[in-house]
Amino acid sequence: MTLPIDPSQIDPDDIGEQQTTLEMGHEAAIEHVREVFTDAGFGVPVEFSPSDMLNEKVDAGRDPYYVLGACNPEVADRALDASENRLGALMACNVVVWEEEPGKQRVYHVSIMRIARLVGMAPDDEEMADIVADTGELVDEAFANL
Repeated sequence: MTLPIDPSQIDPDDIGEQQTTLEMGHEAAIEHVREVFTDAGFGVPVEFSPSDMLNEKVDAGRDPYYVLGACNPEVADRALDASENRLGALMACNVVVWEEEPGKQRVYHVSIMRIARLVGMAPDDEEMADIVADTGELVDEAFANL
């Protein structure tokens, strides 16, 4: 199968990629990220540890890795309408925290709104551009406070 886009040609800005490093323990980083994203207007309705599950199920030996599924209900509702409900397949907006080394955590996020538009799941129109901008402002605020 050939992808309709060349992943090597995608600029991190095209997918709203943001990342930072926190100098703290893994559990403290998870709590901090949850609090900062909540303060920026997101709820966190879904969260889980892939590393715990993989270590338990297949003895993967993975370092701590945690996913916080952040969601701003107003923006999510608009995005579902704009994408004829297809964007729900990408929800929630995940923020990932993984341990690079003890006391050093990477926080990583990509914009599901930008990705949905890029791959044709959401329209490339003014309404979706406004949704992308609104979500981007919320994520920018959160990352500025990490």
